[in-house]
Amino acid sequence: MRTHGEAAHRQLCTLAADLFQLAGEVFFDGNRYTDAAHCYTLAASAAREAAAHDLWACALTRHAFISLHERKFAKAVPMLSAASSLAQRGDQELSTRHWVAAVQAEVFAGLGDLDSCTRALDHAGQVHALSGRVHNSGWLRFDGSRLAEERGTCYIALGRPDLAEKALTEALSQTLSLRRQGSVLTDLAILGVQRKDTDHLLSYAGQALELVRQSGSGYVSRKPQGLLGHLEPFMNDRRVSTLSSQIASLPAIPS
Repeated sequence: MRTHGEAAHRQLCTLAADLFQLAGEVFFDGNRYTDAAHCYTLAASAAREAAAHDLWACALTRHAFISLHERKFAKAVPMLSAASSLAQRGDQELSTRHWVAAVQAEVFAGLGDLDSCTRALDHAGQVHALSGRVHNSGWLRFDGSRLAEERGTCYIALGRPDLAEKALTEALSQTLSLRRQGSVLTDLAILGVQRKDTDHLLSYAGQALELVRQSGSGYVSRKPQGLLGHLEPFMNDRRVSTLSSQIASLPAIPS
């Protein structure tokens, strides 16, 4: 039997869901995915008990990020579909449903589904039509400011450099953190790989490496390290071979 009233019970469950999501993020950033998944499951359960649909949707979306990061895209689809349905029942002044769509776009890109990815990106872009405070800077932090780079990343994954270049160039014109700037520069380098343009590849990869040197951060080096898998066809070029060695010597990602 509950010792508190219904309102107090929901408030406690909401606070618990918020706390478990935060713990999940800490574990996720530390590459402890099993612990993160457990926290997100608890967060979703507490949010469901609180009937907090936006919070519940966000917990499911963060859980789906684990499958996305592990490139198990199909596994993320049903969880994000559930999150999308929940977000439609939430506060329509918040950006929850738009954030879910942005993550769905990445999943569809990983699955090679251009049409579904484009529709999801367009849905995410509708966040700009919202007014007022569209996020709470806690468990929901999506305001659409990253959409250009997210579009670029999706189109790179889909092998569409024609669509990616415009989005990535737009993203690079914005004020970005070192980590985000390094990610965009790396995607532009991969664009050079897809176009078989060695000079383009070397130019943007070199800029990404310079950011890593400036920051000295293993986190900033995360995305540039992903370039190694794309360089094999170019290894006869001594400049690319040197680039590969430089990437291999980047600071290790914290574990």
